[in-house]
Amino acid sequence: MSVASKRVQCILPSGARRTRFGEKPYYQEGLYEIAERTYAWLVPNGSWGESNSGLIVGDNESLLIDTLWDVPLTRAMLLAMDHLIVRAPIKTLVNTHSDGDHFYGNQLLAEARIITSKASAEQMPHHAPKTMLQFERLGKLLSRLPFDKAKNAGHWFQAMCAPYDFASVKLTPASHTFSGAAKLACDGREVRLIQVGPAHTAGDLMVHLPDTKTLYAGDILFIGSTPVMWAGPVKNWLKALDLILDLDVDVIVPGHGPVIGKSPVAMVQNYWKFTAAKAEKQFESGKSAYDAAHAIVSSPGFRKQAFANWDSPERMVMNCEMLYREFEGKERALKPLDIIKIMYRQAQLAHTLPNASPAVMRRKVKVSPKRR
Repeated sequence: MSVASKRVQCILPSGARRTRFGEKPYYQEGLYEIAERTYAWLVPNGSWGESNSGLIVGDNESLLIDTLWDVPLTRAMLLAMDHLIVRAPIKTLVNTHSDGDHFYGNQLLAEARIITSKASAEQMPHHAPKTMLQFERLGKLLSRLPFDKAKNAGHWFQAMCAPYDFASVKLTPASHTFSGAAKLACDGREVRLIQVGPAHTAGDLMVHLPDTKTLYAGDILFIGSTPVMWAGPVKNWLKALDLILDLDVDVIVPGHGPVIGKSPVAMVQNYWKFTAAKAEKQFESGKSAYDAAHAIVSSPGFRKQAFANWDSPERMVMNCEMLYREFEGKERALKPLDIIKIMYRQAQLAHTLPNASPAVMRRKVKVSPKRR
């Protein structure tokens, strides 16, 4: 684990020996102390729904940063935090953005003040758990069709959803919003909220804790896992990464992946600069976004990059689609049907990358029954 602070340590492992997708974990799942009265809940290896949360503890109250992709997983996390919050209950919850793996567990803290950016709050109702249940049903339907492309997509959709219990989720969006920047107090500890979206999503925000030089970056940072752009533009994402490097922080908790210092931020910058440049060349040549994504991940130039080994390289399809929209000057948000079509193509690319992770999403491994 690459991080400046030697204080970072897992103080309460979950005991999981495999990731949600049956992979070997590169770091322990569980509760980490990352600075004084400052914690993170990490879920390896940072793939679909393997997201992180944060906890800031005061004398009489605590602040939680993000919940998880379903209720049972969020409940287990809160149980692990119980010894820290029993005398300092969670009174404030901050959601870093509108993706379900960062707010679907909110119902367990419905009495808390739930804060996010105004742009994220506007998106939350459009990310209801029924969407993921529809993906599951679509996956089952496609898997029954006598066509390889349909079976590939069906397997991919089912594998993505299999570790999670979306039926347990009652949509609980934020109750308080802000735009730009805001300051909170957690028992006298200053907590800064910094909106940096639209980038990954329409309203991404980061949480800066000056007293411990800690940053919770949300999904502006994927470490060891390929980032995905649902909103853009890419220049905003790069601007947010520059901001991280300019902040006075030593310890950074990404939305997905292990706790880091500043050095790995450059790798995420490199991914976006490389991807944007290659996609623009493909766009100018007249290739479709899917063909561009296939050409990029198949190229020798991509394969020699460190990020070629990151989880879910097939996300290049969505990233090229969004970059193409930038090149074309389109600002309209993607509709649900657009996303399904893009994800279908993403599943096709996944099956041309048999050695990528998670392996289970490539029909190399049978999808396990849904956990209940």
